Amino acid sequence: MAEIVYSRRMTDLSQYVLSNETGICLLDCEEAFNNLTDKEQLYAHYISQASFNGGLIVLLQTSPESPGIFVLLQRVFRAQSIADLEAIATQYGLSKEEFQAVLIYAAGFYSNMGNYKSFGDSKFIPNLPKEKMEKLILNSAAATADPGGIQSLWSSVQDRMFSLDARDKELGLGEKGTTTYFSQNCDSRDGEIAQEFMNKLDLSPYNTRLFKTEDMSTNLPVYEIRLASVETTASGDIPGVTSENGLGEHKFTPKDVAGPVTFNVTRGDYSPLLKRVVDNLNEAKKYAATDNEVRMLEEYVQSFTTGSLPAHKDGSRFWIKNKGPIVETYIGFIESYRDPYGVRGEFEGFVAVVNKSMSAKFGSLVEGAEHLLALLPWPAEYEKDKFLRPDFTSLDVLSFGGSGIPAGINIPNYDDIRQNEGFKNVSLGNVLTSGYKDTKITFLDEEDKELYAKLKLASFEVQVGLHELLGHGSGKLFKKEEDGKFNFDQDNVEHTETGEKITTWYCPGETWDSKFSTVASSYEECRAECVGIYLCLSFDVLKIFGHVGDSADDIIYINWLNMARAGLLALEFYSPETRAWRQAHMQARFCILRVMLEAGEDFITITRRTGEDGKPDLRIKLDRTKIIKVGKPAIGKFLRKLQVYKSTADVEEGKKMYDFYSDVNDNAEPHFLSLREIVLARKQPRKMFVQHHTSVQDGKVTLKSYEANAAGLIQSFVDRFPSPDVDSEILTLRDNDKPHF
Repeated sequence: MAEIVYSRRMTDLSQYVLSNETGICLLDCEEAFNNLTDKEQLYAHYISQASFNGGLIVLLQTSPESPGIFVLLQRVFRAQSIADLEAIATQYGLSKEEFQAVLIYAAGFYSNMGNYKSFGDSKFIPNLPKEKMEKLILNSAAATADPGGIQSLWSSVQDRMFSLDARDKELGLGEKGTTTYFSQNCDSRDGEIAQEFMNKLDLSPYNTRLFKTEDMSTNLPVYEIRLASVETTASGDIPGVTSENGLGEHKFTPKDVAGPVTFNVTRGDYSPLLKRVVDNLNEAKKYAATDNEVRMLEEYVQSFTTGSLPAHKDGSRFWIKNKGPIVETYIGFIESYRDPYGVRGEFEGFVAVVNKSMSAKFGSLVEGAEHLLALLPWPAEYEKDKFLRPDFTSLDVLSFGGSGIPAGINIPNYDDIRQNEGFKNVSLGNVLTSGYKDTKITFLDEEDKELYAKLKLASFEVQVGLHELLGHGSGKLFKKEEDGKFNFDQDNVEHTETGEKITTWYCPGETWDSKFSTVASSYEECRAECVGIYLCLSFDVLKIFGHVGDSADDIIYINWLNMARAGLLALEFYSPETRAWRQAHMQARFCILRVMLEAGEDFITITRRTGEDGKPDLRIKLDRTKIIKVGKPAIGKFLRKLQVYKSTADVEEGKKMYDFYSDVNDNAEPHFLSLREIVLARKQPRKMFVQHHTSVQDGKVTLKSYEANAAGLIQSFVDRFPSPDVDSEILTLRDNDKPHF
């Protein structure tokens, strides 16, 4: 009877488990790696080690239970082979499917570096009863060797591992979800107060977390802003940070607060893990190819050692100057997607090797950038004064430490550097080719499925190139500088939507992220996606990628169709209970679908039907004859508004518009909340990646590959972190955080 109840419960909550059918791919970089010199391989190895060790920080940025689950899994899988563990599973009553569910859970946990999906921010739990998971763990070889230690670990994580209480289901701030970027008692108002304080003192939030207690004598909050650094001392210089905004206690009176609140700026967050990062970066420096690489690594070491964000920005400046490296890398607190307030960076680091043939195409795209920027639907005054031609390369990823691996990246994310000094774009080629092949194509008719299967990757290469280079790389931010001068002609530049003078702009200390905060990431992804589908209509672009004639027309069609279908699939990542989106890119794609539907003239149609399995199904159809006449003007108008509100720091109008297109309701056709049930029922699991492992013996680097399955992915992490020393460091950091969660 218990089994029947359990099965029914899991059917109802299927979105919170990982399917045993989840695809797992090898992120193959063997050929590219073997073409490197010995020196280049050593450089790549040590930065890979820095990236993977730094990636462990994500455990502490995800959920209170993630550090303990990681250590528990590591101890269980280090202690015996998977074959031996399966024998124990059989002995204690686990079915073959249930043991596979254990392996898939572990593989998913490692892939996401925590128990929340990196793409979607929803929790996943083991797809078997807790009692059976417990039997397996407490009878494993690890438990036999250390019964007290394994029992203690299991006791500390078991409830939260399986919990699907309302606040545990997804990442969020306050009552909306779980986060470890803030203490449990923080809400959005605390985020606002902290941002106001940090803006005033010109402290960047990228490498921080925020914890709140209360001054019992005044009943006012006391905040700790904790900087990530190796150094743990409460005093000392932080390069680039003045004494006025350095370590120690500050009194600050926020808007609408009766009296001053206390801020304590401390450092030492993630200290032992950052020590591992720093040690490996110092080793990598011995094998750097250029002076720019040496200076870059020195600044990164300075940043991670002292907590100085300005030092990381300086490292990024040397990184931009390091043109065309054979081994490309970037590391630090970078993307702010998972901070519920939208300003704190998740740690990631990667190492990749240049794919020369595809990089040549991207180089041609860079050469034509000024011409293509002029095609975008906003006046020249809204574009950067000068396009700073970036490095744009296609890379095969050797290692990526963090919560998930993207298909393309545009970095650094520092507004002032991107606007005034430059940036780089990378397309991660082996991620595209191995991870973005659909195993099953849903919601298209048979004719479209055939063309979609044939051209999806080719069209996506075009989209990624335009998205990263001319999406994230375009547009000007209107600013008032410290000296009171403006970086635009305040008297003569008109607001394109009102025809009046510009009345809003970025003040000193304000950035895109800090100004637009909670919507910034998705809004910017939406803008970049719109640039991609808008500019893919240029035959000059398509020719660069080798598409001409009918082939070019087909690429345009599939790119637009893929965007519309992605907007429909995005409904999986919307939570009706909290009325919140859990994934920035998918929210962006839903907004674009809304704009396409709003264009009318049956440009996009979504119809309900019965599938071959007799269950409810959907079909989305795009009229390719209307892309130019209907689709382009609609996307162009929307894209212009996105840019204008961004340029002018017009948070009120920008957020109002973006919230409108983000709204999921059943008020009118096509009744998106109802469609969401069908989308959920037919969702396909997101693929996971197995990455290589490198090791050094006698001064030579060895590359190890793994089977593309859950067992192979698990073994890669056992090999990557063989020492229990890292377990102790992670648990100590977890225990230091416990009072806040």
